[in-house]
Amino acid sequence: MNNVALGQYMPLDSVVHKMDPRSKIMIMLFLMVAIFIPAGVLGYAIIGAFILFSLYLSKLNIQYALRTMKPMLWMMAFLLVINLLVIKTGTPLFSIKGFTIYSDAVNQTLYIVVRLMLMVIITTVLTATTKPLDLTLGIEKLLKPLEKVDVPAHIIAMMISIALRFIPTLIEETQRIMNAQASRGVDLENGSIKEKIMAILSLIVPLFVSAFDRADQLANAMEARGYDPSIKRTRYKVLKMQTIDYASMILSVAVLCACIGIWVL
Repeated sequence: MNNVALGQYMPLDSVVHKMDPRSKIMIMLFLMVAIFIPAGVLGYAIIGAFILFSLYLSKLNIQYALRTMKPMLWMMAFLLVINLLVIKTGTPLFSIKGFTIYSDAVNQTLYIVVRLMLMVIITTVLTATTKPLDLTLGIEKLLKPLEKVDVPAHIIAMMISIALRFIPTLIEETQRIMNAQASRGVDLENGSIKEKIMAILSLIVPLFVSAFDRADQLANAMEARGYDPSIKRTRYKVLKMQTIDYASMILSVAVLCACIGIWVL
């Protein structure tokens, strides 16, 4: 549970922290599109260099970013096993007791892992360098033009912000329930598969109850303070783009164009 860094804001004094949330959201979207373009090793190397440069500017160390990948190791191992069993194309690498492993299976798994790692790190940089309220305001401003076609921009932005904000809270709640269950003799690490499933169920049920209870408390608190999403709101903080915001977006668009160019050529 301590390995999950997604959704946690890191109050550091860096250039990325001072950027407009709208530009950071747009940069994330540009890079997400670039990741799904089959640009090969060179394309992923360009995206990776951009992300490393962003980590350097945001004063976030690589260990913090890679920590977000630890909870996904089991999923990566599952993808590897599935690809090894399903994909039978490419060059045979080696055989184990009559079972042949092909190069395309390994390559496909590596592509998926690299894509997943890049997407998670990009999202981590966004949430670690942007306050939840600023993130809400940035999403709302970007969705503002859609209000002309009856899209509730403020409500969508508020829901996304609350979801991101409650990730570390739910993680802390999960750790607390696990400690409470362990003190009552529940073993979440050892035992048969059936025993582990029953132990996980004993963890999931109180976690869901706690999550719904927190949601109800939050709704009551917002209503008690007179919150009404349909009323036109004013902002104390006004967003304003700076030179670094425009330069960063241009650079991210250049990365996207480079990936498209590598794919086409």
